[in-house]
Amino acid sequence: MISQPKTIIDIRDVIKTFQVGEIKVHALRGVDLAIEEASFLAIMGPSGSGKSTLLNILGCLDRPTSGYYYLGGKNVAQMDDDTLSSIRGKRLGFIFQSYNLIAQLTVIENIKVPLIYQGVNLQDYEQKCIELAALVGLEDRLEHRPSQLSGGQQQRVAIARSLINDPLMILADEPTGNLDSKTGKEVLELIEKLHRQGKTIVMVTHDYEIAYRADRVIHMMDGRIDRDEIRK
Repeated sequence: MISQPKTIIDIRDVIKTFQVGEIKVHALRGVDLAIEEASFLAIMGPSGSGKSTLLNILGCLDRPTSGYYYLGGKNVAQMDDDTLSSIRGKRLGFIFQSYNLIAQLTVIENIKVPLIYQGVNLQDYEQKCIELAALVGLEDRLEHRPSQLSGGQQQRVAIARSLINDPLMILADEPTGNLDSKTGKEVLELIEKLHRQGKTIVMVTHDYEIAYRADRVIHMMDGRIDRDEIRK
């Protein structure tokens, strides 16, 4: 018997509103979304469509005003900040457009950063950090600092960092936005490699060519999912 894919993300009727002075902004207007394990999902939409708000909620960086968000079977929608922080550190990996590396730290030290917030013995993860650096092609740059790396190399460090906790899901926010086309292609190929190895990827992008590398593309419009496109 062929086993059915496991749903690891289940969002139901999620609404998000912001109060800006006397104006109430409706960022998400009743979003339903299920994401299966080992899938590759791209989120697209114009500015103000709600895609960044949705990514922030998926990444436990924000909470919905109402609705439900089940992450790995647990409803995280209304958890407090400390609990959400713990979930981010243990279950999620992040790749940002601006890399978000710490300038004073070396490559190997930057990869370790998510572990610091968990109070684990960093030395126990030394070999894993070295292996992740090798996975992203930086085995000969372990003692370099961000200022000594190209943009593409810095993003590779960010990808290795996102993997250190063996996350349930990796969220990528315009991961090639600050890169030239050749380097951006190399970073995308690395993200695709992680997907082939079984990682669940959710990526926000404005670029159709990039989005259509994913298995599925969600098109956002006015705080709603306008179209759900299965690619593969």
